[in-house]
Amino acid sequence: MLDKIMILSTFTLTLTSTRPIQESGAQLRGFFATKFNEYSLLHQHNADKFIYRYPMVQYKMIDRTPTVIGINEGAEVLKEIYDEYDKITLNGNEYEIVERGITYRKEDLGISEKLIKYDFVTPWFALNQENYRKYLDFSKEQQAELLNRNLVGNILSMSKSLDYQVPEKIKCHTELRERSSRLKGNEIIAFRGSFVTNFQIPDYLGLGKSVSRGFGTVKRCNL
Repeated sequence: MLDKIMILSTFTLTLTSTRPIQESGAQLRGFFATKFNEYSLLHQHNADKFIYRYPMVQYKMIDRTPTVIGINEGAEVLKEIYDEYDKITLNGNEYEIVERGITYRKEDLGISEKLIKYDFVTPWFALNQENYRKYLDFSKEQQAELLNRNLVGNILSMSKSLDYQVPEKIKCHTELRERSSRLKGNEIIAFRGSFVTNFQIPDYLGLGKSVSRGFGTVKRCNL
């Protein structure tokens, strides 16, 4: 019998500077990837090849606060390097770091007996180019079904990378709105809003595309 829940280790780092930080999760990722290039988990490259798996270290701007999440082995890397710098440089702007918030947790991931509601606190990058063309031609009902299916697929993909075998069918119901966002200088269509699912996800983990750069960050709603 498969376990319904697995335990993840998470290490969350937040940074406070002497002045507001305006840059993105992608630029935060660039700083850590350059300064600590010897740790492949920080940038997902190994001998110049991209590592195609769910990122064990994710970089986000949450309420304008630079936030880095490490999961399992990614948490161990963050524990080693989180205070090995006094300043960060993002997009040519230097920021002095005056405070670090760190949180280390053991958290549940997996099938839930109850439905749980989550918010996307950063835009969810849900559709590739092919899916987006289909999405534009669909009715509202078909669009919602496509997004629900894609979200289930995102959760399954995350679970596989984390070595969690899903024992039951995942159900998702989304309530989303489109919004424009930018990725690598290009405008993309992403989504904000909420969803309900029978799956437990630790706060601030990401779902979908470009998770390491801060897209698709989820947080459980306080009901």
